[in-house]
Amino acid sequence: MSLDQTNDAAFHEALIKEVLDQYPEKSAKKRGRHLNVSKTDDAGSSSCGVKSNVKSVPGVMTIRGCAYAGSKGVVWGPVKDMVHISHGPVGCGQYSWSQRRNYFTGTVGIDSFVTMQVTSDFQERDIVFGGDKNLEKMIDELNDLFPLNNGISVQSECPIGLIGDDIEAVSKKKSKDIEKPIVPVRCEGFRGVSQSLGHHIANDAIRDWVFEKTTAEWETGPYDVNLIADYNIGGDAWPSRRLLEEMGLRVIGSWSGDATLAEMERAPKAKLNLIHCYRSMNYICRHMEEKYNIPWVEYNFFGPTQIADSLRKIAAQFDDTIKANAEKVIAKYQPLVDAVIAKFKPRLEGKKVMLYVGGLRPRHVATAYDDLGMNIVGTGYEFAHNDDYQRTTHYVKDGTLIYDDVSGFELEKFIEKIRPDLVGSGIKEKYATQKMGVPFRQMHSWDYSGPYHGYDGFAIFARDMDMAINSPVWSKFKAPWKAA
Repeated sequence: MSLDQTNDAAFHEALIKEVLDQYPEKSAKKRGRHLNVSKTDDAGSSSCGVKSNVKSVPGVMTIRGCAYAGSKGVVWGPVKDMVHISHGPVGCGQYSWSQRRNYFTGTVGIDSFVTMQVTSDFQERDIVFGGDKNLEKMIDELNDLFPLNNGISVQSECPIGLIGDDIEAVSKKKSKDIEKPIVPVRCEGFRGVSQSLGHHIANDAIRDWVFEKTTAEWETGPYDVNLIADYNIGGDAWPSRRLLEEMGLRVIGSWSGDATLAEMERAPKAKLNLIHCYRSMNYICRHMEEKYNIPWVEYNFFGPTQIADSLRKIAAQFDDTIKANAEKVIAKYQPLVDAVIAKFKPRLEGKKVMLYVGGLRPRHVATAYDDLGMNIVGTGYEFAHNDDYQRTTHYVKDGTLIYDDVSGFELEKFIEKIRPDLVGSGIKEKYATQKMGVPFRQMHSWDYSGPYHGYDGFAIFARDMDMAINSPVWSKFKAPWKAA
């Protein structure tokens, strides 16, 4: 089928129909609710119009993760001074071992444990007789091996929920024995429809086992803020923290990237919560707003346009001193922004980009591409909820292809027909896309680069996109459809 790209909306709608025609009728009906085109109605209201946060269609290969991945891999794993036990068979812990490049300061095995893989290594006997006693023994051994740990989390894998191990009772008992917090997290992988429920469960564990169990002493100040849901991938949280401190704010907690348990414990003492990844930690921000009267603001430090908007939005929560400082910070980095755009925009302007990532980047990085003159032609989430897509309408233009929980077949067909200049997605999509002759950047972990947040990060981001798109390697072979 030959499709005309002169009208983006009509082209994308026809492309969706072509993809759905390949499915059995029942599957096509289900998947059709997850594919759409961004549009503005007659009343001026924008909509992405897709269904989200429901079960994937059986037999259709999904790219989602599980609840365990959402808790261990995202929320709890980056907390550096705690030992995180993957409670269950070795496979889940092995797969989650140091995969997201959550940078941290400290010495591995002494006071920082992010890159360590600790598992209870369930065997058949544990399935039959239960793993509670082994978990108790394991906690004692870990406390002897790593005496400077400040706490332990128990990240439960699927068998724990199936056989009914009482990890809460074990945690309460051993917490008294070793006189340190032990946090049980019921994040068995079978829970929910994606890793999103794992985020929620992990947030609830912070609420119930950190906030409710401690009364942290902290001398408060008028400019105390928490930096929440920045996982410091490639060092992202550090330039973000520097910008806030240059404004005159005091970051009393940055979690969970490069975070300590103490930072989480004193979080209710802040004056404002600043949330980066809305999907993964809006729950704990809402809880702190309801219980401790701490307001929260969602910010975006991808690209100079959103950085400036976010700094001003944050400053608006404080006095004129902070507002003036925000303008000084923006002005200070403007020469850097001008230099980056002058160098890379001529090389990238007009290039088409397709994104398919996790919790926030399908919308947050859109304006960073806009700042370089690039066009987002398609974007979607692995595990978004409806409010994520509502937020996305502010970042994308009408006619943008929107896909939720896209299958491998759908994504490859979209890439083949749209023929973007760049695809930004995860490791599972990287090599298939490159074999199609399309440049690719891993937008989960920055492809071993970063940071991408802040003004310094924008310079790295622009360089990496240029290297991907304009590498001479793409002229050495043809994509399959070009060869045909």
